Amino acid sequence: MSFFTINRRTIMLSAVAGASATVLGRASGDALAQSSPTPIHNAGYYRFRVGEIQATVLSDGTLSGPPRIYASDAPEADLRTVLSQAFLPTDMTTLNLNTLLIETAGQRILIEAGAGQTMGPNGGRLVNNLAAIGLRPEDIDTIIVSHAHPDHVGNLRTADGGAAFPRATIFVPQADWDFFVRDTPDLSYMPVSQEFRQRFGAAIKHSLEPVRNNVELYQAGTEIVPGLTTIAASGHTPGMVTFLVHSGDDQLLLTADLAYHPLLNVDNPWRPGPDRDKDAALEARRRIFDRAASERLLVLGFHYPFPGLGRMLKTDGGYAWIPAQWQF
Repeated sequence: MSFFTINRRTIMLSAVAGASATVLGRASGDALAQSSPTPIHNAGYYRFRVGEIQATVLSDGTLSGPPRIYASDAPEADLRTVLSQAFLPTDMTTLNLNTLLIETAGQRILIEAGAGQTMGPNGGRLVNNLAAIGLRPEDIDTIIVSHAHPDHVGNLRTADGGAAFPRATIFVPQADWDFFVRDTPDLSYMPVSQEFRQRFGAAIKHSLEPVRNNVELYQAGTEIVPGLTTIAASGHTPGMVTFLVHSGDDQLLLTADLAYHPLLNVDNPWRPGPDRDKDAALEARRRIFDRAASERLLVLGFHYPFPGLGRMLKTDGGYAWIPAQWQF
C-alpha cells in the first residue's frame, strides 16, 4: 500500500463532513429560531491565503436537481442507499456555487462568475457577499470562467441587461465560446427536458451578451495572470479548464465541474450526466484527481459543500474527499 493509498472502508461519508463547517453554533442557532422569527443569515464568504495571495471563497448560493442528473450511471438502489446513509434527500441534490476571489499584484480576480438567477431562485448571492467584505462589482478587474455553463456566467448580466462588473475583462475558453455562443449548441446529450435545454442554451447567450466587447478568449495552459495557471480538462464542455493558484510553495487546485458532489462523484465514481463527452471527462477527472492526491494539493470544488475546500485521497477503489479544517 502506497503512502497515498488508503482503504475505502476507512473513509465514511467524507463529503457530508464538509457541511458541518457551515453550522457553527448550531445549538444556539436552533434555540434562537424557536424563540424569534428573525431569519438566520450565515456567512457567505471564507478567507484564507495561498502563499502571498489573499483568497476568499464567495458563495453565490445554491442550485438543486434530481440526484440522477449528477450520477447518471449509478444503480438506483445504490444511489438511494448512499444518499440515505449520508442523511441527504433521495429526491433532490443541492449543489453550492463557490466562486473564488484572489487578490494579487494589485488586481482583484474573480474565478467563476456564478449563476445569478439562471439556475433557480437560490443563486445570485455573489454581489451581496462581495459587499460583506467591503467590495463592489466595480472593484473587480478580471473574471475568469472555467467553462460557459449558466451557473458559471449567469452573474455577468444585471437584471436590467447591463454588465454587472463594468470594469472587468472576462476570460472565456475559446472552445466553449465557439460551441455555446458562436453557434447554436446541440445539447441533446444533457439528461433534461428539451424545454430545459432551450432555456439553458439561451441563458448562456443572454448572460454573455452585455460583456461581448470585454471578452478575451483563451486556450488551456495559459497563465492568465501571474500565479494562476489554466489546466486542460475538456469533456464536461469542449473547452473546460481547471485552475492552479500558486504562490511560493503553496498551491490551490480548483476542479470546476469535474465533479458535482463529493459523495456522488469522488467517494463514488458515478459520472455526471451533463458531461458532453463522458469518456474525455472521465479521463480528465482521473488525471487531475490523481495529481491532487499525489501532490497532496488543497482543492476547491465549485459545487461542494461551502466553502468547498479539502483534499483528495487515493483509495483502493478510487478516491475519497476529506474536507479541510475550518480556519478562523
